Amino acid sequence: MRLAELVGALSLAADLGLGQPMEHVARSCLLACRLGSQAGAGEAERAALYYVALLGWVGCIADSHDDAMRFGDDLTYRAGVYDVDMKPLPFLGYLLRRAGTGGSPARRARVGAQLLATGASSVQESLHAHCQVTASIAARLGMGPEVCEPLGQIFARWDGKGLPAGVGGEQVALPVRLWHIADVAEVHHRRGGVQAAVDVARQRYGSQFDPTLVEQFSACAEELFAGLPDGSSWDELVAAEPALHRELTEQELDSALTVLADYADLKSPYMRGHSRGVAELCRAAAPLVGVNAEGVRTLWRAALVHDLGRTGVPNTIWDKPGPLTPIERERVRMHSYYTERMLSRPHRLAEIGAVAALAHERLDGSGYHRGLTGAAIPMSGRLLAAADHYHGMLESRAHREPVPPRTAAQRLVDEAKAGRMDPTAVDAVLASAGLRPARRPAGVAGLTGREVEVLVLLASGASNRQIARRLGIAPKTAGNHIERIYAKAGVSTRAAATMFAMQHGLLSRLVTIDQ
Repeated sequence: MRLAELVGALSLAADLGLGQPMEHVARSCLLACRLGSQAGAGEAERAALYYVALLGWVGCIADSHDDAMRFGDDLTYRAGVYDVDMKPLPFLGYLLRRAGTGGSPARRARVGAQLLATGASSVQESLHAHCQVTASIAARLGMGPEVCEPLGQIFARWDGKGLPAGVGGEQVALPVRLWHIADVAEVHHRRGGVQAAVDVARQRYGSQFDPTLVEQFSACAEELFAGLPDGSSWDELVAAEPALHRELTEQELDSALTVLADYADLKSPYMRGHSRGVAELCRAAAPLVGVNAEGVRTLWRAALVHDLGRTGVPNTIWDKPGPLTPIERERVRMHSYYTERMLSRPHRLAEIGAVAALAHERLDGSGYHRGLTGAAIPMSGRLLAAADHYHGMLESRAHREPVPPRTAAQRLVDEAKAGRMDPTAVDAVLASAGLRPARRPAGVAGLTGREVEVLVLLASGASNRQIARRLGIAPKTAGNHIERIYAKAGVSTRAAATMFAMQHGLLSRLVTIDQ
């Protein structure tokens, strides 16, 4: 499988996180590449542009939880940004209009006042986290500085009024300047045609956008959009991969899928480490029921990405502390469908996605998204469903505390007795969970054992005070630990530290039933 195909699948998750239809990122990538050719970009710049355009928005879910707390539905919040030239005052106005959406008038006023008092510093921190997470993902996928460094300028502007502060004009990498126009123009073209795309580009002439590139875009906009396919852009996107086509080895594919697992789990603090944990349960359980080595590897890979579709459901649902409404439950049921759609191409990913989409099916037909029954669910799907359900019960959720392992095991057995889960799969998962857990990795990046403990709690969404109370230390000491963790990991935000923790396997472990 080619790297472009893997990154293309990841871009579909970013589409949903932006509140856009699938293949928005793909189409904007093609548009940016064609504009780059018109603008005379060199071969190296066009090669970097391809991956900058595909990866530029993958960090958008880094602070989904906080965005939802401040602005309501995080998908709607991000979709609305396409109508705003993110200059300081207009952007602040947009934030104030969104502040506390879905809450009481008092809450809306409180969130708005806090934004004004702090100059929206919390939002700037979110944008900074986005860039760090995006660059981290790119590096883990094997991208070099020609891609990773421009990804740190995602929120830079031609007029220098973006982030990083003061970076403007030709200091902004050419791939970023080209992508900025294509990304916004694609959305407005979809809504109102070529003229709408040209209009928005001219409105941001010399502010967000490079004026020379706006002139070039306006002059050939008809031609650029005429070259985009009317239906799916997938085949054209893969064909447009620059330079030599890089094919992934089996080991590289495994590594890339762990990146997707961590990415999916970044969506909510309640999910951190979930996908890796489920995958390890599946890998240990599958041989117990006679699955061969190839099948074990496919199941493990499917478990890593089974929650990728979570990006298409807002955090106002995932992080809701109370019961879901019928409409909200229907949106939750869609996430396994999104997972299957994202992984439906190419063939290698489709094999994995077909298994991943079975995580929430039940033998009696009460599951989702297909409502399969009995023999229609293969053993791989039955194992994945049991592992996902068991591991999920061990984790905190917004509406409940974690379930003790012994209780979770009994509940899983009860599901089998009720005919919803396969007894053989349940027995295999519980047998695997009953093994002694592997020692939690220590010493990564020079972290001490206590710093690993602090990092795990930090990644789970705990505040300094909560970390201090949990570990029996002073809040100031917890803060000192966090500063040292950031320094050793080379990060400066909670979201980036969380990605570091997941990358190094610090958040997923097997838990004994007797614990």
